[in-house]
Amino acid sequence: MTEKILAKKNLVVRHSALELIEHWAIAISGLVLLFTGIFELPVAKRYYIITVPGLGWSADFITSLYLHYAAALVFTAVGVFHLIYHGLLGEKGLMPQKGDFAKSITVIKSFIGLGKEPPMHKYLPEQRLAYVGMAFIILMLILSGLVKTYKNIYAPDMSHTVLLWATWIHNIFFTLFFLSFLAHMAAIALRPNWPMVRGIFTGKVRLDYARHRHALWMIELEKVDVVPELKPAESASPAISVAEETAPEKPAPPIQEQEIRSMIEDSAKEENTSPLKHQDE
Repeated sequence: MTEKILAKKNLVVRHSALELIEHWAIAISGLVLLFTGIFELPVAKRYYIITVPGLGWSADFITSLYLHYAAALVFTAVGVFHLIYHGLLGEKGLMPQKGDFAKSITVIKSFIGLGKEPPMHKYLPEQRLAYVGMAFIILMLILSGLVKTYKNIYAPDMSHTVLLWATWIHNIFFTLFFLSFLAHMAAIALRPNWPMVRGIFTGKVRLDYARHRHALWMIELEKVDVVPELKPAESASPAISVAEETAPEKPAPPIQEQEIRSMIEDSAKEENTSPLKHQDE
């Protein structure tokens, strides 16, 4: 389990170093694929892209093609690793859950002051939906790209129909990947999501932010991270140790589960539903 509370620093470890490497490898290789895919079209000279410092090579089809292949190798390898590694660990935090679409609408409405955002787990419902959507886009890009690569390297006489289908699929999902990237950037630009930007670079987010917005995740995490650290004698005695008295900064107390349950009940009243009922069952 990579998540860890750093109470004295007011931080929570949200992502491991490996997860950050995966994220940035996909992001950077994906952007290289986008640009080199465009450069393989006769647009660099037409739109004066070659005049941009460092992009003089953009009109060279072979250079763009080789860079495209190199980025595709990284893109594919990281995607396969992500699927196998996290699948073997049984991690399902980003898998869609029942009601995610409706909850996403509630979250979006809260951004413009229409209602309150309900307590969330580690990932927001729209993040889970976007994850599956992006995974499907990446899968189709990889499969169609492999067909085109196989044709270029091993089968120049491949069926024209097969190649045409692979090209259309590749181009369609190339466009969807670009639109998804823009949507990802737009989501980050929303003010409520600003605290998550730090996690993209360091893997950590503020503890107070996590307790406010990801309360359900913090309930689970603090039960694991805080309670086991207490010895029986310490948990039974109200006495304060010398170390606690002289500590320069007292960590914030763990989030109270009853408080979160009240928040969930308030949210349920607004939607005329009762998620607590399902939880108790």
